[in-house]
Amino acid sequence: MRIFDPHIHMTSRTTDDYEAMYAAGVRAIVEPAFWLGQPRTDAASFIDYFDSLIGWERYRASQFGIAHNCTIALNPKEANDSRCRPILEHIPRYLSKTGVVAVGEIGYDSMTADETAVFETQLEMAAERGLPALVHTPHRDKLGGTLASIEVVKRVGIDPGLVLLDHLNEVTIEPARDSGCWMGFSIYPDTKMDEDRMVALMQRYGLERMIVNSAADWGRSDPLKTAKTAEAMLAASLTEDDVDQVLWRNPVEFYGQSGQLQLLTAEQESAFAGNTIHRGEKR
Repeated sequence: MRIFDPHIHMTSRTTDDYEAMYAAGVRAIVEPAFWLGQPRTDAASFIDYFDSLIGWERYRASQFGIAHNCTIALNPKEANDSRCRPILEHIPRYLSKTGVVAVGEIGYDSMTADETAVFETQLEMAAERGLPALVHTPHRDKLGGTLASIEVVKRVGIDPGLVLLDHLNEVTIEPARDSGCWMGFSIYPDTKMDEDRMVALMQRYGLERMIVNSAADWGRSDPLKTAKTAEAMLAASLTEDDVDQVLWRNPVEFYGQSGQLQLLTAEQESAFAGNTIHRGEKR
């Protein structure tokens, strides 16, 4: 079983997490730029963070046999802070770099006018470059935020096939599906979605344009939720091909539209697997 976790914040995770993910079948990830928990007070701190996503974190993942990609953006929460908005001038230079597969996370947190303006500006960046966009739907007023996000997508005029509406649930799946956007679901221990609810949605709505992620970060989360969703799918009599579609082919298709997606070659995977076995023998 091969797994692509299309939304996980590995900057917040440990090397043990990388090892466990590899053992569970994770071979590729996307790490979206997000709020680190501590407010940033200057655009320069974003530049350091973006550089770490395309540099150090990519290298760190490679040490564990996992291809690391990322998305770049000013996130919705910090879009409300005027000290952060100058980073918008610097984002375009990151968007053509290998392994930068979308503009994101963008969208809504508190549904403010500043969030709308920053959302539109960054969605236009994606549209101008033919890049995918990763949209964060808000944790509060989920339906209102999702509908507002769809209206922004229509207003900007970006192809909805380039847009992934993330953190969806039973309430928001139908408007997201009807919009033509891709549908993202975060599987969490206590909030958002769980494995069984996710499987029920797949059985009801099918697998087309479905994206499943762990969204694991510095909060209570689980970087193995993609693998656990695969197990729940098989337990519910979905097939191994169904698992491969949702947890590999769908995210590869969506982020592959960037032309900048990085995956390990068969030779790289084989070499890493051999090294892993060798290290195990030495122990």
